Amino acid sequence: MNSLFRRKHYTENSDKGQLNRVLGTWDIVFFGIAAIIGAGSFSSLGEAIFRGGPGVIILYLICGFACAFTALCYAEFASRIPTAGSAYTYAYASFGELIAWVIGWALIMEYSFGNIYVAFSWSDYFTSFMERIGIHIPDFLTCSYTEAKKAFLNQSTNAELVNAWTSAPVVGGLKIILDIPALIINGLITWLCYQGIKESKNFNNFFVILKLFVILLVIAVGIGFVNTGNWFPKAPGSDVGMFMPNGFAGVMSAVSGVFFAYIGFDAISVLSEETKNPQRDLPRGMLISLALCTVIYIVLTLVLTGVVDYKKFDGIGDPLSFIFDSSNLNIPWMEFIVSLIAIVAITTVLLVFQMGQPRIWMAMSRDGLLPKKFQEVHSKNKVPSFATIVTGFVVGVPILFTDKSFILDFTSIGTIFAFVLVCGGVLLLPNKEKIKGRFHLPYINGKYFFPLIFIGGLVFFYFYQPDFFRQLTNINDPKEGEFRLAILVYIAVNLVLCLLTFIKNLSLIPLIGLSSCLYLLTGMSHENWFWFGVWFAIGLVIYFLYGYRNSKLNREFKKVNP
Repeated sequence: MNSLFRRKHYTENSDKGQLNRVLGTWDIVFFGIAAIIGAGSFSSLGEAIFRGGPGVIILYLICGFACAFTALCYAEFASRIPTAGSAYTYAYASFGELIAWVIGWALIMEYSFGNIYVAFSWSDYFTSFMERIGIHIPDFLTCSYTEAKKAFLNQSTNAELVNAWTSAPVVGGLKIILDIPALIINGLITWLCYQGIKESKNFNNFFVILKLFVILLVIAVGIGFVNTGNWFPKAPGSDVGMFMPNGFAGVMSAVSGVFFAYIGFDAISVLSEETKNPQRDLPRGMLISLALCTVIYIVLTLVLTGVVDYKKFDGIGDPLSFIFDSSNLNIPWMEFIVSLIAIVAITTVLLVFQMGQPRIWMAMSRDGLLPKKFQEVHSKNKVPSFATIVTGFVVGVPILFTDKSFILDFTSIGTIFAFVLVCGGVLLLPNKEKIKGRFHLPYINGKYFFPLIFIGGLVFFYFYQPDFFRQLTNINDPKEGEFRLAILVYIAVNLVLCLLTFIKNLSLIPLIGLSSCLYLLTGMSHENWFWFGVWFAIGLVIYFLYGYRNSKLNREFKKVNP
């Protein structure tokens, strides 16, 4: 058991010198904005609004709050361990090898599956834009086989997906249905990542400026058409206007779509070895980009829900252009601009995610948990060459047979799980010497503060949302059983944390990050957890068959103890 939880001790010279250190604070900020503002605002925001109504901004605040404290924990790790690997590396230093493998495996899922979803979203916008300029791409070449089959069997109202199934050519008894735009953009982004970090940086910074311009334009134009009455729609079966028409449970049901918007800041933490001064620039860049993006998301959501009734966003994959179409504001030139820039915006998300995964694999390979081939660095381009190419295939192949809804939930649960372990890992770190010019996570004794915040918040919420707590005690409602159980487990875990904090004087900031991320996990369904468990079971099999035997720490231990 001890060998499974051996920790790796990192120094400032650990794994140093292979990659180009060319990124400054504002480059990190731009990469953060590139990853955070993309599919979350240009695609999944529509579904989140439909589920939670205008009140979904509360969920953005919760996610932003959780991510802010999590980002502080990431920043603390980044200042101590300035090497590639993100949460995987941090877990290796705090929890040990087995948990590090679990996190690394989760991050592989996060970046791979996240980019599959983003590639699908890019394809949707690209296809829609081509239609607007009079170029039609056959429906069976713009979606996955699984999506089309599911839509046909479920008698979906999505005419494009149903038509894709009915009109697809048949070869050898198999319908030819594949998302060509998604496959092409995945190949192009893989090629760009292979060229080097400097080229990727220049491409990204230019596109981020375009993306911010169009979002500010949407806000500026849309704000003049806001009807504040739309912020308080009537709840189903009621004549009373409510900010949360589907209740707080409805808001929480949108957690996958909302949280997906935030997972990008985790991706930029893998750029430690390509940052000029990672102990200073990486923490600053992460926190600045997170703060800017949270404000943008909240304002954007208020504008969209103020312009169009939230119920109209059902199944809408392009919400920013949707509000300007003929059935709503009817501003064709805005619809055209947003559709065009959305393609650019989502491209930058693909870029950052596609850069992230090879560096995770490189870090795991260095530790012996994956074959040595994954740590190869291109002599000229200074990128993990083999890992970058493999990433392209790992993202491209599932595009052929997966669908967006499954991918979205699967990605979010893996990311939140990684965040939980990062916040928990900071609680295990020893004190460090303060060095000027580096980030230092402030220590605030949570002995009294954390129990007061949690228990006080629980009491306040009980009186603010009594219906929500009545659902928790309603044993006659099986539909709410899953969510009720998750909340009760969450409360029990936090009461244990309150006790441990009182006894051990734990730090308040990582505690709040840990508690917030645990709460977000309550929004995941049993189906999410099932597939998450299957993924981890596969990962553990690979670890014990290869990683454990070839681990660098294990080999070093055997040399000392033959």
